[in-house]
Amino acid sequence: MKYTKLTLSLLLCAGMYTAHAQSTEEPKSSYDQHKIFNPLFYPEKGNEFRTAGGAPGAKYWQNRADYKLNVTLDTAKHSVTGTTLITYTNNSPDPLGFLWLQVDQNIYKADSRGEATSPVEGGRFTNKTFTQGDEIKGVYIIKNGKTEKVDYLVTDTRLQIKLNDTLRAGGAKTQIKIDYKFDVPEYGTDRMGRQKTKNGWIYEIAQWYPRMEVYDDVTGWNVIPYMGASEFYLEYGNFDYTITAPANLVVVGSGELLNPAEVFSPKILGRMNAAKNSDKTVMIKDSVDLTGSDSYPAKANLTWHFFCKNSRDVSWAASKAFLWDAARINLPSGKKALAQSVYPIESKGMNAWSRSTEYVKGCIELYSKEWFEYTYPVATNVAGIVGGMEYPGIVFCGSQNQGGGLWEVTNHEFGHNWFPMIVGSNERKYAWMDEGFNTFINKVDTKVFNNGEYFEPADAQKAAAGMFSPDADAIMNTPDVIQPNYLGYAAYEKPAMGLTILREQILGEERFDYAFRTYIKRWAFKHPTPWDFFHSMDNAAGEDLSWFWKEWFTTTLKLDQSVKEINYVDNDPSKGALITIENLEGMALPVTIAVKEENGNSSTIKLPAEIWQRGGTWTFAYKSTSKITYATLDPDHVLPDVNAQNNSLSGVAMTKGITAATVIKNYLDAVGGEQRLKDVNDITITSEGTVQGYTFVKVSKYKTPGKFAMNITVPKYNNFNLTHIIIDGDSIEFKQNGRTAPLKAKTERGAVRARYKLFPELDFNKPGYTAVLDSNYQVVNGQLAYLITVTSPDNINVKYFYDQKTGLKVKQFTDVPNATVMEFSDYQNVNTGVKLPFTEMNSVNGQPIQFKIKSATANTGLTNDTYRQ
Repeated sequence: MKYTKLTLSLLLCAGMYTAHAQSTEEPKSSYDQHKIFNPLFYPEKGNEFRTAGGAPGAKYWQNRADYKLNVTLDTAKHSVTGTTLITYTNNSPDPLGFLWLQVDQNIYKADSRGEATSPVEGGRFTNKTFTQGDEIKGVYIIKNGKTEKVDYLVTDTRLQIKLNDTLRAGGAKTQIKIDYKFDVPEYGTDRMGRQKTKNGWIYEIAQWYPRMEVYDDVTGWNVIPYMGASEFYLEYGNFDYTITAPANLVVVGSGELLNPAEVFSPKILGRMNAAKNSDKTVMIKDSVDLTGSDSYPAKANLTWHFFCKNSRDVSWAASKAFLWDAARINLPSGKKALAQSVYPIESKGMNAWSRSTEYVKGCIELYSKEWFEYTYPVATNVAGIVGGMEYPGIVFCGSQNQGGGLWEVTNHEFGHNWFPMIVGSNERKYAWMDEGFNTFINKVDTKVFNNGEYFEPADAQKAAAGMFSPDADAIMNTPDVIQPNYLGYAAYEKPAMGLTILREQILGEERFDYAFRTYIKRWAFKHPTPWDFFHSMDNAAGEDLSWFWKEWFTTTLKLDQSVKEINYVDNDPSKGALITIENLEGMALPVTIAVKEENGNSSTIKLPAEIWQRGGTWTFAYKSTSKITYATLDPDHVLPDVNAQNNSLSGVAMTKGITAATVIKNYLDAVGGEQRLKDVNDITITSEGTVQGYTFVKVSKYKTPGKFAMNITVPKYNNFNLTHIIIDGDSIEFKQNGRTAPLKAKTERGAVRARYKLFPELDFNKPGYTAVLDSNYQVVNGQLAYLITVTSPDNINVKYFYDQKTGLKVKQFTDVPNATVMEFSDYQNVNTGVKLPFTEMNSVNGQPIQFKIKSATANTGLTNDTYRQ
């Protein structure tokens, strides 16, 4: 499932001032190597079921559930009625006196446990309307050809069958028959539902039949109730299922359609056959076919018959509004599969769903080549009300998605066909074993797809603020325990970042990829635990990574590496340097340090995480030939260092005679002169930034004295107003998503005013202001810079960084918690002769956004009314 907080909706839910900055005060170390490099991390030992090397043991077993499902979709009543026939095989060594099944539709009942545990303010997994849930008409056991009613008990989203005869161990079978009905909710906790379009309803049907709970060698029956956030844990088996529906509907489902000649007209059948042999997308049903009757047999209803082999689930979708296209998937073994997409006419377009099948084909082929071959005959993308949800061979993605956003959600949902559809982990307990692993392979895939069309380099330093926030939860928690505003990090982004660091900084791609493929191959269509994964990676990669698993997955420890000192042997740079680095927070990771010398020489040194085994300070020798201009840790921002301000240190002394006043004057002169800045009465700036294919438009209006207005909108997302800020002297109005976001603390209000002040340097010599120049050079993006800390009359401290050579301001942030770090570059003239930075880097809740100015005009006569618009 795509957790939208981490896609576009992350940005739609966050204020533009809420990224993170750190103080530059002298830090105190909280690092303890004994907590990280602990020899007793692994609680589990190998046994006959699961080996110490991370593989299934000689006596590994899992139970099996084969399904025969027959249902009817009633489009007048929006209901599904039918029968489930389950053949359940007990391969365990334990006799079973009772069985447990999932009846997930009960979450939509008004008295469900999921509803009772939903916050009053709502949320993604909160019901919008209620149904009667799974209406069970009868539960039976079929024995020796006879159907007998059995005693059963429904408890919220679980159903227990109390067997008259114990199901023997070692391969005994029983058949369960359940007659049932449910009404399709319009919004089904963003996992299923129905959406009305101008050409009819789109039905996305999931969790639609009573499903067997897993009985395993770890906990026996896995009976955690379905409450919304946590997903699923299911047995594997074959699925033979039929859907009867009105004949003018297109029905798509998991697996292979067995009776195409019975449900397709000759025209559609011909187009489908053409698509199966085409690398280019072939239109099967276009807009001109929506109103015609030659797309389906002349009957009132049709029955669509599907079969899905060795799967843990199946889902389907139906609508008369579907446009439909498809293309061939080429798999590494030479086998072929079919990529197809169904979507309403409202979603058509080459910047939208008309490229969906291209995306489906692309990601399936890439994942198959890189990790493990795709195992289903068809891959179907469905546009509808569900924002992003995965099922074997079929996924549901929001119909409003476009461009990079559609690629991102399509790529993510189909990545789930590897985790957890092929590697069947327990999503109810360990969301990171499917969401995190999938998010990781998504990033590898996106870098390659169409030569990186939608690839955006990650900045782990800027992501550190949100990922390692004070309210962070450890990854190793059940999803329902993790706070909703942190689930996106704990389940998705943090485990994905951890695997990326493991691949690129610790093991290297070759060792990591071999180990990761080994894990997938070992546990394909089986049920691994976290310890199986950890042991498998350790053994296949040849590395004891227990220290990494512990700190990254089981704690909320942070990373803060710093450069402490640069000394020279005999005070002579030509004899070499001794560079001392520190580990100030609890986490240990490898070190990359870039060193630049005055004579132009430069070098990059890599040190393993094991340098931190004996403490939090490490000194290494560097063969310098001249003074070191600077040493910078993590120059490529691949580690989530929570305090990047101490990552660099200059080895050269500051030029004599430099003061705060001279630095400020040099800046004023560099941008046009103090008088020109004073002559600016108002200025309007329009800039744009792009994230995941969506353009964010920011319009900022400044008017002296002390007036400011800003709106950030997303045009392709119905012109959504992400952020609205108005500052009028001491008054601040701040809105996110159209809702007022109060700034309670005085420091918060002061920080916002300081951030959006027009040419703040003009105030630095006024009464009540102090400006202090740091005695050491700072390093900003590989260049030396002056740091001036300015304290305003309301006691707000702002740190400004000015390039040593150009004098231009390159960075600033307010020295209060949760203040935005802004970086500036590409200064250009506007119509008054004043220079502005045409590129500004911000971060939104850890997501970096680079805004570029598209237009900037000054002194246009903004009035007190127009600046608010």
